[in-house]
Amino acid sequence: MCTVELRRVAKVYPDGHVAVRGIDLAIADGELFVLLGPSGCGKTSVLRMVAGLEDVTEGTVLFDGAPVNDVPARDRNLSMVFQVSALYPHMTVAQNLGFPLRMARMEQSEIAPRVARAARLLGLGGLLERRPAHLSGGQRQRVALGRAIVAEPRLLLLDEPMSNLDAQLRVSLRSELCLLQRRLGLTTLHVTHDQVEAMTMADRVAVMRGGVVVQQGAPADLYAHPVDVFVAQFVGSPPMNLFRGTIERLDGRTTVALGRSVIPLDGALRAAAATQPSGRGVIVGIRPSAFRAAADGALVMDVSFTERLGSHVLVHGRLDAPAWRSADGQPDVADRRGTVEVMLPGDRAVDPWQPLPLDVEPGEIHLFDVDSGLALVV
Repeated sequence: MCTVELRRVAKVYPDGHVAVRGIDLAIADGELFVLLGPSGCGKTSVLRMVAGLEDVTEGTVLFDGAPVNDVPARDRNLSMVFQVSALYPHMTVAQNLGFPLRMARMEQSEIAPRVARAARLLGLGGLLERRPAHLSGGQRQRVALGRAIVAEPRLLLLDEPMSNLDAQLRVSLRSELCLLQRRLGLTTLHVTHDQVEAMTMADRVAVMRGGVVVQQGAPADLYAHPVDVFVAQFVGSPPMNLFRGTIERLDGRTTVALGRSVIPLDGALRAAAATQPSGRGVIVGIRPSAFRAAADGALVMDVSFTERLGSHVLVHGRLDAPAWRSADGQPDVADRRGTVEVMLPGDRAVDPWQPLPLDVEPGEIHLFDVDSGLALVV
């Protein structure tokens, strides 16, 4: 397998569009690394530069420490799986799996065992004589994966290969792909806009926005310690609730005020907030799972409707606290009662249109600077 490193890599297209702005990444041997971000953030451009399908405008791409900027794609010993499976319709599954080996002029005596192994790893043994038209969407993508690994590449690139599948197939293919990648120890770079894919599959994740890497690390670290408001809302499902609040001093304690409610702060967050002047505006982030129903809760939610999802219930409503939204980087405080999503245990009875008292643990609050959007504590 191999390591992959990007040093100050940038991509500018002929029309002047700057897709990638000098990013640094290091992918370890055997790691499943995910590039996560919204459409247009530059993640696919990064993938295509690693593949050799796009020229690097600035910077260096290295495999195992050796620059590959001038190495053609066909000589990089990598495989790529796209959003569309792109199988040859006139070929059987077995012929599709063996196609890259035949193109490499490998002997049939070597092709057959490799095809059989790939089919066994992906559960395609009973489908080898079928053609793509007689396969389900999930089966076609498994054949595409098999065609990618049968050549035994040192690097596997995945360009949103599950985005065209329905929800149940995505879950199934995610688990199969993770098991396959671990079994083969195959260095993998996966591009997706789906944060559930990133959080459930990756060893590490790099979140991109506007051509730059905003934050990278283990999925749990990105969830627990977002560096800014963008990462806080992009990572996590349902997304983090964001409100306008103010830092206040109350009886010698540092607190944050949300509307008419006051929430105490704890630990490093309290220490960081204590350096700010009293009355300073902040963005307050609270994840839906951080709320607790409590008879004497500091916050009161007006419930609009509920979604019962088995093990938990997702409650939608409003708090007497101004919402924080940003369309152009500036806060919008026109809505003085912010919408909120709260996740409670599934056996909790919640009455629509009734007040629901809530509490939140001080250690589960996030505070962000209003002007920069950066976290006060990471």
